[in-house]
Amino acid sequence: MVGIAAAQLRRAPERTTLAVVGIALAVLLTTLLASVGFGVIDTGERKFDAAGRDIWVTGGPVEFSAEGGGSLESQFVNAHRLGSQFRKHDQVKTAAPVLFHTVYAASKNTEPKLLTGVGIPNTGSVEIQNGSEFSRGDVHYANGSYDGPMTREVIIDPRTAELLNVSVGDTIYVGGSRQTVSEHKFTVVGISPTFSKFLGTPTVAVHLSELQTVTGTTGTDPATFLTLDLKDGANPQAVSDELAARHPEYEFRTNQEQLQRILQQNALIIASGFVLVGLAVIVGLALTVNLLAIVVYQQREEFAALQAMGISRGLLVGIVGVQALLICLGGGIGGLLATPLAVGLTNDLVVRLVGLESLLRTPPVVYAVGGTIAFAIGTGSAAVVGWQLSRIPAYVDLRR
Repeated sequence: MVGIAAAQLRRAPERTTLAVVGIALAVLLTTLLASVGFGVIDTGERKFDAAGRDIWVTGGPVEFSAEGGGSLESQFVNAHRLGSQFRKHDQVKTAAPVLFHTVYAASKNTEPKLLTGVGIPNTGSVEIQNGSEFSRGDVHYANGSYDGPMTREVIIDPRTAELLNVSVGDTIYVGGSRQTVSEHKFTVVGISPTFSKFLGTPTVAVHLSELQTVTGTTGTDPATFLTLDLKDGANPQAVSDELAARHPEYEFRTNQEQLQRILQQNALIIASGFVLVGLAVIVGLALTVNLLAIVVYQQREEFAALQAMGISRGLLVGIVGVQALLICLGGGIGGLLATPLAVGLTNDLVVRLVGLESLLRTPPVVYAVGGTIAFAIGTGSAAVVGWQLSRIPAYVDLRR
């Protein structure tokens, strides 16, 4: 059966190649989507754990606002006072408000670029690749008077350093608009990918009160969200539930719940990926079934003659089934071999575009899923064409 099946496939190399490529693409799309799924979950968990925060507090979905130059819509006002209020809980060690706001940044040799400004109270959980953290805390706030000295220190990510052509020790200008960007001079003290990995955009990070000052938002003391770091031994879920009961106007989530929320907000994209894989599997199945159906149709007289000579239909169905399995074996191997290359190229592209490293991951189960898809297509094709072959009436073809 294997010899006859292989010989029949060799008689139509173009159709055979097309079917094999179709199966390979179906397997490759499946493994890539699975790699994205594993990578998103693993990367998200690692990023949230690396942030050193136990609970995330928001006032609702965080979205870009068309007002104010496209800034991220803040969910809190009086952020410093709210953080102080949360710190009074006996299980909360720190409460840090964080503000995201679009800003313009420029150097002496570049035009202003629209970037994401990040306002933070300190740099305790920031990964520094080059340079150092802020030299002191956020003293400009001065208990709400905003008349303390500005440190004028900024931490940028590698893409911002490339855009502005600057490095540690250089001077850049940061402002809320093109007109005011030259009024606020900052010194680059460090380079960190931490915030660009979360946001997927080039970033400049300064003290929270200083970002509020350069963007003209000190009157409301806004923040996009707050993060709570609990004392050793505290139960994040229990504290989150307790705070949610006390403050129903806010949303409290643990790291795992925050990651789940992000995935839910991108459910449409995830569903689109599954639809794409489904279409790829259907196309691979259709190509294989079509090829085998053509083989059966072109050789119906030979099949009928063999049946008349006493060859069982089961043997003929077996030959066609072996063809299907050979096609899917070639396509499956091709798709699995192409997976590491495609994952590597995609990861390189993602790093350049959004700064996320190793977003796609390929544990052994990813290859197992790809192999299963190939085997399922082969089995389904064999069943469909075998049923078609079993319906050939020998006497009709032999009458010719």
